[in-house]
Order: sequence, then structure tokens, then C-alpha cells
Amino acid sequence: MRRKINYSWNGEKFKIFLLIIFSVLMFSACATVPPVPPKPATIAVVLGGGGSKGFAHIGVLKVLEAQKIPIHMVVGTSAGSLVGSLYASGKSAFELQGIAMKMEKDAVIDYDWKVWKGGLIKGEKIEKFINTNVQNTPIEKLKIRYFAVAANAATGEEVVFARGNTGMAVHASCAVPGVFQPMKVGNSTYVDGGVVSPVAVDVARRNGADVVIAVDISGGINTDVPEGIMDSLKKSISIMYARIAEYQIKNADVVIRPNMKNIGSTDMEKFNEAMTEN
Repeated sequence: MRRKINYSWNGEKFKIFLLIIFSVLMFSACATVPPVPPKPATIAVVLGGGGSKGFAHIGVLKVLEAQKIPIHMVVGTSAGSLVGSLYASGKSAFELQGIAMKMEKDAVIDYDWKVWKGGLIKGEKIEKFINTNVQNTPIEKLKIRYFAVAANAATGEEVVFARGNTGMAVHASCAVPGVFQPMKVGNSTYVDGGVVSPVAVDVARRNGADVVIAVDISGGINTDVPEGIMDSLKKSISIMYARIAEYQIKNADVVIRPNMKNIGSTDMEKFNEAMTEN
């Protein structure tokens, strides 16, 4: 019977908890009745969407690495797809931290002020940034199994990228409606995966994950009343993400919620705070 455990980001207690989980997994794997060989559990980490809050995923991965929790699968939505793709390429969490600390906003944000095409940001720089850092490795050849989640803008269906150009998959997954221009590939148009799957636990389950660690960075819903068009848009997206995520994480084994109360989805300057335990 699966037992879901909710856990907030909380220093030493969190580390002890992970050690207990890992011990239970190893015991379960070794307890198989002979002569059937023991089969280690397939552990997936599901990284949710949340804009600049996505830097918190790096802090979570650092703790998982420090406690030697093996990760066999990475599923990412929006900001989670960006961090997840770099991690799946074989980079350590500390290497990701180094990349984040050196990253300039202009390296991933390309505004298009001339023509309105459904968003202010083209998204091409994110695609280039990812492909450069994964050395143009396609998804199916990354070191860890990786899935990026986007949404089909025409049908509203969840789209899971499991093969092909890694940067393009991340670009599609990060195309927040009204902020990024929808991404077109052939006859299909994609928008941010958070529209349908902000914390895509079921994607991990469908692809063979035995244990799912879900990281929800939505931060819940604040009580601030939005002012202006952009504030209203951001608040609407936050509400949508939080409500759908609440439903999706019910199917996870472990749910980690970093404290994101003081960090907004566009607060890139707070990346260091997001990565730090709090």
C-alpha cells in the first residue's frame, strides 16, 4: 500500500527523513522471496512549475544528492523542465548552482516589443541556453531518463516530450501563456505544461516509477489583490497552478514544498534565496 508523505523544506529533519526513506527502499528491494532476484525501486523526482521559484529545485536536488538518494527518472514542467533537463544531462546539483549563480537574465529572456504574438518573450534564448549546456544531447540520450511536459494549445491535451531536441522541449514546457509566445513545431503549437500538469506525477507513474518524489514550488495562493493587467494574469496563473497541483500530488509518495512565500514567479534576483534551505 502506498503511503504519501508530505514534507516541508526543513533542514536536518528533512535529511533524516530522506535517510529513512532510502533505508526502507533498500530493505524492500532485498526482501523479495527467492528465487526471484531483487529489483531495486525506480525512483523519480517530479519538478513542478513556478517561474523563478524553480531555483528551489536545485536546493532540493542538493539534499537528495547529499543523502545519496538515487534518481532514475526526472519529470519536469515549466521551470522544473529547465532544471530537470540540466540535471538529467549528468550535471550535479552543485554544478547547477554554479550555472544559476553565473546566469544573466539576458541569457534566457528575449523580449519581442515589435509584434504581439501572444506573449512578450520569444523563448528562443531558453532553447539555446539548454542545448548549449547539454551539449546538444537529445532527450533520449541524456544520462537520466527525462520527460518534459507541455500543453497542446489547440486541444488542451498534455504533451510529454521523451525524445528529440532537449532545448525545444524545455522551450515548449516553459511557454507561459501571455508571457511567452506559444511555441510552434510543425503543425502543432505548445504552451506551458503547467496549464495541464504543473506537478506531473502521473507522467512518472505511467513510465514505470515505483517511488515518486514530487516537488511543489507553487507556494500556495497568497491573499494579495492583483493590481493591473499583468498582476491579474500572474495571479490567475498562480491560482490555476496551485489548484491543479493540489490534485496531482495526491498520487506521489513524497511531497516536498519549499518555502516560497516571499518569492514571486518573476523574482529572478532572488535565485540564491530560492536555492537555500529555509
